[in-house]
Amino acid sequence: MKIFIFILLISLSLFAKEMTSSEVYGQVMLIEEEVEFLLDHYKVVHHHNKNSENITHITAELRPRNVWQKTYEIMIKINILRNRFGLETNEPVNTSPVLNLNPNMVYGQTQRILTELSIFKMREDIVSPVFKKQEFKNKVPLDVFNALYHVSVLLDELNGAEISLSFSYGETLRIYDDITSVLQHLNIEDNTIPEIKNPSATPTDALNNSILLLEKIKQLQILAGIAVVDFSQFKKAEAKERDVFEISEMVLAELQTIKAFVGVKTITHAATQYEGKTAAEVNQLMSWNLRKLNLIQSLKRGGE
Repeated sequence: MKIFIFILLISLSLFAKEMTSSEVYGQVMLIEEEVEFLLDHYKVVHHHNKNSENITHITAELRPRNVWQKTYEIMIKINILRNRFGLETNEPVNTSPVLNLNPNMVYGQTQRILTELSIFKMREDIVSPVFKKQEFKNKVPLDVFNALYHVSVLLDELNGAEISLSFSYGETLRIYDDITSVLQHLNIEDNTIPEIKNPSATPTDALNNSILLLEKIKQLQILAGIAVVDFSQFKKAEAKERDVFEISEMVLAELQTIKAFVGVKTITHAATQYEGKTAAEVNQLMSWNLRKLNLIQSLKRGGE
């Protein structure tokens, strides 16, 4: 009997459904329609329509881990929406560090987002149409990322403001903790201290330090044989607060591969909420993160 159950479980795993990027994209289109409905319901003028020139299109070869992190960003913005209407917030779902994130996990996140939007409408007694799922073909993770980017911007408009630097500070602290866990796992002594805060630092400075941090992560990924991502397109001559938050999420996504490689199994904790944080504070902390990560000159695979 035990042998039969074992064989059955193996058979089920072999035939487990693998969601395609086209299927995930279809779910993101449903999310987009839900958010656009809420914008119309609350009579919010929004300037990022599907065919608008304001829409950002990234063309880098992104990976499922980057797409997943974008869904995490959206969950945070839904919490901001809930808080704005006096509703309690929920801690966004985090995931264990893995070398290669399964695309099915991105699909799962789209279902969580749709559920959260449905709950919000129920709590606010909003009746909406039942949006019909569309079928798409030949979509890739980058298409899903760009669609999620559009949803994220729409949520900024629904919330009445870009996500603030206080949220970026919370995410930058998560990066700090992840790097600290890697250093401790590798038995690397950390005697770094933060640089003196630059009161004139701008969001662009924080973004640039984040890009440098991603470059260092990329060097480590190459040493470990991990597939890398080129984030040069995320550079901005003049960054907005939204850009700083987005790049911090990309740093977190890339760090998970390093954690997984060296054997750190702890899930990145949720961000603590802060208020009144400035670009100077975010930049100082991100710069410190870079100094900490620069202590790593080589990697050792977990268990070896």
